[in-house]
Amino acid sequence: MFGLGTVEVLVLAVIVIALVGVGLAAVRAGARPAGPLAWRSPGLLPPVSADLQHRVRELYAENKKIEAIKLIREQTGLGLKEAKDLAEALVAGRPLPVAPGHARPDLASRVRELKAAGRGEQAVFLVRGETGMGQAEAERFVEAIDVADAAGEA
Repeated sequence: MFGLGTVEVLVLAVIVIALVGVGLAAVRAGARPAGPLAWRSPGLLPPVSADLQHRVRELYAENKKIEAIKLIREQTGLGLKEAKDLAEALVAGRPLPVAPGHARPDLASRVRELKAAGRGEQAVFLVRGETGMGQAEAERFVEAIDVADAAGEA
């Protein structure tokens, strides 16, 4: 019909298959994970980086609350209410929210657990992430917990 030989038809078939494969890969790259994520478990939040926390606080300071909530939703996959609650907690300096009925231990208890497991750096990182403290201030906080515990044992 078009005067194509067997070789030309095979070449066109390979090109079409390659294009379809690339298109499917591009669509799949933007898809959400099929399985549940660990932070989707009740009471657990997605990771909230220090950069995201800082940017949310900046946007609130510029009175761009909607943009801050959109940013949280884009980077964490949270729903609207959860993202709003998270943004408000970050701005107010409150601990990050958890699901109802899933209370977690206070910050000092979690720091003690990390220190007992030999994970002092993670303890400092936890304090920084939840309080907005700087590195030196968070290290002093973690050390103060050690001192308070030692004084309580004596």
